[in-house]
Amino acid sequence: MKLFLIILVIVIVLIVLYFIATYNSLVSLRNKVRDEASQIDVELKRRFDLIPNLMETVKGYTKHEKETLEGVVKARNTYTSADNLSDQLKADGELTKAISKLFALAEAYPDLKANTNFLDLQNQLSEIEQKIVYARQFYNDSVLKLNNKIEMFPSSIVASMFKFSKQDFFEAQANERENVKVKF
Repeated sequence: MKLFLIILVIVIVLIVLYFIATYNSLVSLRNKVRDEASQIDVELKRRFDLIPNLMETVKGYTKHEKETLEGVVKARNTYTSADNLSDQLKADGELTKAISKLFALAEAYPDLKANTNFLDLQNQLSEIEQKIVYARQFYNDSVLKLNNKIEMFPSSIVASMFKFSKQDFFEAQANERENVKVKF
């Protein structure tokens, strides 16, 4: 009887330790996802801070390309007014597309293309775009780990007990997969 009681206590302690370890790893993964989403936000903020300078440089050369410039401003404003991560990611896609049009437009203006301010801003923006791409990849990796932990047995039991929910991946919208079309 004493041996049975000792074994029972050991089993209960192991189960409690498993629940604690699983809960802590779920919290850690959830926080990593939040951190990665925040990193995307940091890079997008850097890009948004750079865009007004880029726009002013381009405006001087392309006064009659108002539609393209307004598209960039509109996409930027849509992002800043987005309420949640999903809406922000969708608005970010629109902004990326608008910036692509802006750079394609620069090809039609050799003076703009040779302007050192524009080139510097374009290089800075390209660097930021690369960082955004990496941040999105890290975010999706973190979401994958969290979602796997939430769905896999036996950690799914702990996840459901403490109401951990699956997170959405960053995915390009259908219109972002299309080639950018610039009309002159």
